[in-house]
Order: sequence, then C-alpha cells, then structure tokens
Amino acid sequence: MRNPLWTPKQTLNCSGRLILLARPTIVGIINLTPDSFYADSRMSGVEHAIEKAGNMIDEGAAILDIGGLSSRPGSIAVSESEEIDRILPVIEALVKSYPNIPISIDTYRKNVAEAALKAGASILNDISAGSIDASLWPWLAKNKIPYILMHMQGSPETMQKNPVYKDVVAEVLDFFIRKTFELRELGILDIILDPGFGFGKTTSDNYRLLTHLHVFKTLGLPIMTGVSRKSMINNVLNTKPEDALNGTSVLHYEALCQGSTIFRVHDVKEMKEVIEIWTAINENR
Repeated sequence: MRNPLWTPKQTLNCSGRLILLARPTIVGIINLTPDSFYADSRMSGVEHAIEKAGNMIDEGAAILDIGGLSSRPGSIAVSESEEIDRILPVIEALVKSYPNIPISIDTYRKNVAEAALKAGASILNDISAGSIDASLWPWLAKNKIPYILMHMQGSPETMQKNPVYKDVVAEVLDFFIRKTFELRELGILDIILDPGFGFGKTTSDNYRLLTHLHVFKTLGLPIMTGVSRKSMINNVLNTKPEDALNGTSVLHYEALCQGSTIFRVHDVKEMKEVIEIWTAINENR
C-alpha cells in the first residue's frame, strides 16, 4: 500500500468547484495597493483590474489572487475598512466577468476574508498562518475553503530586519508539520504550502529553500512558489523588480524541477512558457 504521506494531493474544493493540480497551475497577482514592491503590478481601479485579469486568464492563469494590503518588507497595515473597500468592488466585478475563475483573497484578517468570501472569493491566502488574527482559523474551519499556509518569521514591518535560522529548511518543515496538524484537527483539509520566499529570510535562506522544495513534498500537499520579481533575484543580479523577469523565469524552472505545482506570478505568459519548456524536456528525457 502506498504511504499517504507521499501521495500528493491533486485537487482543491473551491466552493464546490474542483481545481485539478496534476499539472502546474498559475495564479495571477492582482494588487490593489498603491505601494506594492513592483510598481507595474499596481491596479489603478476596477476597470484596470478587470482588464489585467482578462489578459492573465487569456495567457493561462487558472486562479486570480486579490490583495488589498501590502505585505512588502517594512509596510504598514491599513485599516480593515480600507482593505475591504479596495477589494470588494474588484472581486464582485471579477465574479461577474469571469464566473469560472476561482479567486484567492490575500489577507490575514477574518473580517476581510469573510467579506471577500461573500463577494465570491473561494481560497484564502494567509501570510500569517493565523498568527495575527486569532478569529481567522475558527472562521476558516467553519467555511472549509482551501487555505494557503505560508511561513513568515516576524511580521511585514520587522521580518527583514535580522532574520536568523539554524537550518531554514528544517525549521520551515517543522513549522509546516505543526501547522498542518493543527489545521487538520480543525477539519481543514485543502491546504497549500508556501515557504514564504522573502518573508523573514536572507537571500541565502531563500535559495536554500528553493533548492530544497522537494523536502516539503513529504507532507503530500501542493507547494506554491511565490518568487516573482523578488529581492532574492535583484540581490544577485543587482537589478530592480522591473528588470527581474529573466531571473524570475530561472527560479520558476528550478521550482518546477523541485516539485512545486502552483506559481503565484506577475507575468502569466512567461510562466506558461516556462512550464511548456519544462514539460517538453521531461517528456523527452
């Protein structure tokens, strides 16, 4: 009999709609914040966001990730009401325009997640792993929507000041083991693992995690990679986010080789091309 810990979960139940993860899945980033680290990803309004979303879907995005609260290093949180005001009109418009595309809400606040779910979102992407809002996980357990569990050392305000690990891979793995156990105890089974590249990690930590993503496959859960245009690229190449597309593609290829199946990206077309090349190589080994 196969060990279930080594059998990767290949579906997500998004409000009754099954998402298949047997092939790599692209998540398109829709930023509704004025201070996201990558300026070209900032949306200027509902119409801009809908146009961007349509382009991403045409290029191959299977999920859209909506965020109204910046989590870049050193960012200061806006109020819940402002975060909700940013996301709701866009989610409602997306559901109307693209009813078959699942929407992920990028928040660590229960009230924001609840408002987003009522508007049509069906996945929760939480950078805090439930550590900031104690009411989030009980709400999640009640609603049983897929949950992206991310590792972060510290908070967005402090996470990059002096991150320290004895063994970053072992510590993130231990974190995932503990947190997935707690989530399953609450009845939450649709879990995606995100190592949290750039969230309380040095450049070296990020590359060590990237080259050891296969370690997290032992938990039998999908792994999401979020490295798009991040500082781990710019610190090596001495570039800025707007110049980091080539570096991003290289990291995405390595993540595919390591077993990641979900990719949160700014550049959908280029990510799809990476997947197509990776697939062609593997079909002809």
